[in-house]
Amino acid sequence: MLLAFAGLRKLARGRRARPLLGGDGQDFLLTGTFYSDNWVASHIRPLAASTRCRRVRVVAIHPIPPIDRVEVIPPPVWLRRAVGGVPARLLTFAREAFRERPDWIGGFHLLVNGLVAGVLARLVGSRSLYFCVGGPAEVIDGGLLGENRIFSRLQVPDRVVERRLLEAVTDFDLVVTMGRGAKAFFEEHTTAPAIQVHGGGIDGGRFHPAGLEERAFDAIFVGRLAPIKRVDLFLETVQRAVALRPGTRALVVGDGSLRPSLGELARRLGIEGNVVFLGHRGDVEQQLRRAKVFMLTSLSEGLSLSVIEAMMSGLPAIVPAVGDLADLVQHGVNGFLVEGSRPEDFAARLLDLIVDPVRLESFRQAALTAARNYSLSAAMKAWDEGLRVFCERGGAGPGRVDG
Repeated sequence: MLLAFAGLRKLARGRRARPLLGGDGQDFLLTGTFYSDNWVASHIRPLAASTRCRRVRVVAIHPIPPIDRVEVIPPPVWLRRAVGGVPARLLTFAREAFRERPDWIGGFHLLVNGLVAGVLARLVGSRSLYFCVGGPAEVIDGGLLGENRIFSRLQVPDRVVERRLLEAVTDFDLVVTMGRGAKAFFEEHTTAPAIQVHGGGIDGGRFHPAGLEERAFDAIFVGRLAPIKRVDLFLETVQRAVALRPGTRALVVGDGSLRPSLGELARRLGIEGNVVFLGHRGDVEQQLRRAKVFMLTSLSEGLSLSVIEAMMSGLPAIVPAVGDLADLVQHGVNGFLVEGSRPEDFAARLLDLIVDPVRLESFRQAALTAARNYSLSAAMKAWDEGLRVFCERGGAGPGRVDG
């Protein structure tokens, strides 16, 4: 697969993109695999609201909530039946690229959406845009931890694949990362002409705090019940906390392939009465207001939107020291960054907060302050500035700007 993309990239590399004329704004054609409505809105709404954006067209299989200046293009049903969901989406994406020839063509995640977007952009004379959602894990060791169905099958790190993926990143006109750590990684390992940080924007009217008296759960996890999220570690953390504080309660919001096995694990750990599994919910903001502390125990993360939503809801965050989470969580101020994956370490930090109301309140206020940097208005202004700088540099350049 990578050899095929490399050949197409070489074929298209000599083609020059059309000038970005500005005027009434620029057109974007995007595609990706979107896991939740919140996730889509947080990343696409600020871009669409930018004064430098005229229209965003998104090729997607699943419906997307209505957003101003955003048009959703689903692949035809007959095509999905004929070739499958992902091939149908990418074929539709290619059709729209050649038909519309927008100013920008972009993909969320490198494998395979970003690779396809990069080739199409060169072929039709557009600018190429790669949204690196998963951070460096999308390329390190050949994408072993990147959650791509093909490359995650690698049993051992593959440096050749990693090198080819980094070469592909270099070819993009603009690389968008969720946090500063990923930006620094690509600055060090590629010569991509422009790298910007756009962590997303959260609706403060939807995610806001409630009083502590309304919070019946000590800890909450929100996310997919997938191996990379290490929800088993979250449950083991709850077990350690319950052993020291028997009344500890936890809430798990989300669904996935591991749901049955996680329920069985809770029973084996003896905490089935302390943990509530809610499954997928459309009212995440209300569930966050039922808890005191947000916890992640993931093996890998970029800049987690679920952490931003939690902090905007007044929850301190206890998270692993991975990815770009340090952009959000200031250790000992609005949460804790935990090194390693020992449940007793996570449990100790949880107990540090829930048994000390004064400290918990201090962390809550600090979390709210930090979350304001990720409001919708702040994210929109970041896109305004990022696109302005990109255009003023002639569409690319050696300098980089943080969004």
